[in-house]
Amino acid sequence: MIYTPELFEEARQIIDARRLDAEAAREARDRAFDAEEPDYRRWRLQRAKAAQNVVKALDMPTVDDAKAYLEKLMQENLAAQEEIKRLLDRHGLPENHLEVHYTCPKCEDTGSVGTEICDCMVEVLRDLAFREAAKKSPLRFCEFEDFDLKYYSDEYLPEYGCSAKERMRQIYTICRQYADEFDPRSENLFLSGPTGLGKTHLSLAIAGEVIRKGYTVLYNSAQNLFAELNREYFGKPEDRGQYESLVLGCDLLVIDDLGVEFSSAFSRAELYNIINTRLNTRRPTIISSNLTLKGIEEAYSQRISSRLIGDYLQLQFIGADVRQKKAAE
Repeated sequence: MIYTPELFEEARQIIDARRLDAEAAREARDRAFDAEEPDYRRWRLQRAKAAQNVVKALDMPTVDDAKAYLEKLMQENLAAQEEIKRLLDRHGLPENHLEVHYTCPKCEDTGSVGTEICDCMVEVLRDLAFREAAKKSPLRFCEFEDFDLKYYSDEYLPEYGCSAKERMRQIYTICRQYADEFDPRSENLFLSGPTGLGKTHLSLAIAGEVIRKGYTVLYNSAQNLFAELNREYFGKPEDRGQYESLVLGCDLLVIDDLGVEFSSAFSRAELYNIINTRLNTRRPTIISSNLTLKGIEEAYSQRISSRLIGDYLQLQFIGADVRQKKAAE
C-alpha cells in the first residue's frame, strides 16, 4: 500500500512516543527499586563500571592480556547481574523488571529492523490510513439499544409466514449476535428491503460494536465508495491503490445503499472485484440495498447476484417505512 509522507511522519511520532514512554517507565522502575532496595545501587554501579572499562582493553600490551581483561570484566558483569536477579526475586519481581518493556520487542520501538520497516510500523500506518478513510465516510454510529420494534406491525403476513415485528425481531437478534461474536472469519450479510426499515441502523450498530472490539471497519455508501475508487483510479499515480487496499483489506466492510448510485461499467467491475476478492480472502462484508436479488442481477450482473445468493446470509427487511412513522410522531 502507498502511504503519504504525512502519514509516515505521524506514524513515526507514534512509534517514537512508544519508545520514549517505555524508556521512561524503565527509569521510573529503576528509581523505585533503588529507593526500596539498598543493595541494588552497589551491584548496578558494578555492572556499569564493568561496561565502561571495556575500552581499557584497547591499551593492553598484548592480545592475550586484552582477552584476559575482557574475560574478567564479563565475569564481574555476570556476577552483578545474578545479584540483581536475586534482589528482584527477594522482592517478588520478575527478572526483566528493570529492563525496557517495548511495545514491539522485534524492533524495540524504532519502527524498523535493519533496513526493513517493522510490522508494528505497518500496523500503525494501516490504522492511520483507516482513520483517514473513515473521515470521508458518513459514519454516524447507531446503537442496538435505539432500535425500537414498536414501529413494526403485529399483523400476520401470509406471504412471509410472520408479522413484520416478528421478522424484524429475528433480524435484530441475528445482527446483535453477529456483532457480539464477530471475528475476521464471520459470514457475510445481505440486508435487503424497502427504504426506511432499519437496514442502515443495524449495519451501523454492527460496525460500532466491531470497532469497539478493536477490528478495522470501513463503512461507506455505495455511491461514495465507487466515487472514491473512481477518483483514485483516474487520479494521481502516487495515490492509486491506497483506498482500494483499505476496502479489500479491512476486517469488516459495510457497503450501504447498493443500487442507489449511478451504475457504470467501472462500478460493476469494482463491485465484483470487491465481493470476489473478499470472499477469496475470507474477509466478511455487509451489503444493504433496496434492491431484491433479481434487481441486483439486472443492475449489475448474474455473477454478482450469484455470489450474494451463495455466499451471503440473506436478511429481508419487511414492514412500513419507520422513518415516516417517527416523523409523524
